[in-house]
Amino acid sequence: MGTPMSDPRRRLHAFTDDALGDHDATGLAALIERGALSASEVTEAAIQRIGRVDPQLHAVALAAFERGRGEAARPGRGAFAGVPTLIKDNIDVAGLATGHGSAAVCTRPAEKDSDFARQFLAQGFTLLGKSRLPDFGFSASTEFMDQPPTCNPWHTGYSSGASSGGAAALVAAGALPIAHGNDGGGSIRIPAACCGLVGLKPTRGRLVKSEASQALPVDLISEGVLTRSVRDTARFFAAAERYYRNPKLPAIGDVTGPGRRRLKVGLVMDSITGSATDRDTRAAVADTARLLADLGHHVEEAPIPLKPSFIDDFVTYYGMMAFMVSRFGARLFGPGFQTERLDDLTVGLAGYYRRRLWKTPAVLYRLRRTWKEYADSFQRYDVVLSPVLARTVPELGYLSPTQPFETLIDRLIKYASFTPANNASGSPAISLPLGASAEGLPIGVQLAAVQGGERTLLELAFELEAARPWRRIQDG
Repeated sequence: MGTPMSDPRRRLHAFTDDALGDHDATGLAALIERGALSASEVTEAAIQRIGRVDPQLHAVALAAFERGRGEAARPGRGAFAGVPTLIKDNIDVAGLATGHGSAAVCTRPAEKDSDFARQFLAQGFTLLGKSRLPDFGFSASTEFMDQPPTCNPWHTGYSSGASSGGAAALVAAGALPIAHGNDGGGSIRIPAACCGLVGLKPTRGRLVKSEASQALPVDLISEGVLTRSVRDTARFFAAAERYYRNPKLPAIGDVTGPGRRRLKVGLVMDSITGSATDRDTRAAVADTARLLADLGHHVEEAPIPLKPSFIDDFVTYYGMMAFMVSRFGARLFGPGFQTERLDDLTVGLAGYYRRRLWKTPAVLYRLRRTWKEYADSFQRYDVVLSPVLARTVPELGYLSPTQPFETLIDRLIKYASFTPANNASGSPAISLPLGASAEGLPIGVQLAAVQGGERTLLELAFELEAARPWRRIQDG
C-alpha cells in the first residue's frame, strides 16, 4: 500500500540546526527564560520552518507572522512564554478571521478573543496564525472538495488525520513544538495517532469551554494540544489548571514523571462496530499490552464498555450538528454564509439526520447517559487500553469528501470507531505513538480513564515514553 517509507522523497520535516533545534516546548521555554535564546530568535526559526514545509503540507489556514514577531519582541509570562504556536481555525482570536475549515464561511476578523483563547494564550505562547481543519471538523481526515489536502509529514501521500490535522502535521514536521487542537469525536487523538504525536483529550469541563461546546445539547468538545513529548502535554494542562480549575473535578496538578502505583488495565482490541481491527494496529496494541505487563501492570481482556446502538446514536448526533450548520449557518457564523459551498460530507450528514429527525429525543437521552455506562466499566479497571483507530493511516483520497456519502460514512464509522465513546461520556483518553505500520507510518495506541483521571493517564504515559521512546521523523 503506497510508497514504502524507505523512499525519502515522501517524508518531509523541518528539523535543522537553528534556534528551535529538536527541543520540545518545555525545553524551549526553559532556554528562553534563562536567556540562552530569545523569543524573537525562536519565532523567526519557526516562521522559516513553516515556510519550508507548508507549501507541501498545506497545514496553515491563516498566517499571522508579523503579529507573532511583534509578540516575540515583547514576550509575556506563562509556562510557555515565547514559544511559537498556532491555534486551530475554529477558535476566535481577536483580529484574526475564523474559517472553520469551510468555504461556506465568509471570514472576517474576530472582534475579541474567545474564552478558551484567553486561557490558551495566557500561557505566554507566541501566536503565528491558525491551523487547518476539514469542513467544520466533521471528518477524520483534513481533506477538501477543491483545495489541496493537509498531508502527513511521515509520508505526504497519506492523511494527517482530523480534525486537528493542520496542527498535527506542523508539530510532527518540527515546524512548531506544540499546537492547539480540539476533540469532538477523536479530533486530537486521531491526528496524533496518524502523525506520531501525544494527544490528550481531557475530561469534559477540564478546560474553559469554547462557545460551540456550550451551545451543544450534549457537549462533545474538549480543548487541548498536540505535542511531541508527554512532559509538554502535562505542563500545558498544569498551567491551564492554574488559569482555571473546575472545582467539580480532581486536580491534575504538576505531573513530572511516572507514578508508582501498578494499575489494572483492561484490553479492548475490537470496536463496537463489529469490524475487526487490522493486523498492524492489533500488533501495536498487543505489543503495548506486553510492555505494560513487563512494567508490572496487570493486563486482561475487557468487554467493550458501550452498547452497539451507541454508534448509530453518535452518527445521528453528528448529523444533527451538520443539519444545524446547513440550516442556520448565517445565524451561527455570520452574514455571507453560503450554504451551497458546504462540502459533500456536511451535506450528506445533514440529510442523514433529516431522515432520522424523529429519533432525536431518544438519541439525546442515551448519549447523556453514556457517562454513567462508561464510568461503570471502570469499577474493575484503572485504565482501558485500545487502538485509537481501527486501521492504519489511509492514503489521501480514501476519506475525501468527494467520495459518495454512503461510502465515506461507512469508512469513517469503521475507521474512527474507538474515539467517540470518550467524547460522549466526557472521559479522558490519550493517544501515544507506540507503533508503526508496515509502511513505516505511526500507529497510535489509546489509554482511557474514568472522568477526572488525567493524572493517571499522564503518569502512565511518562512511564511508557521512558520505556520505549517515540520514533523520530528526522531519524530516517
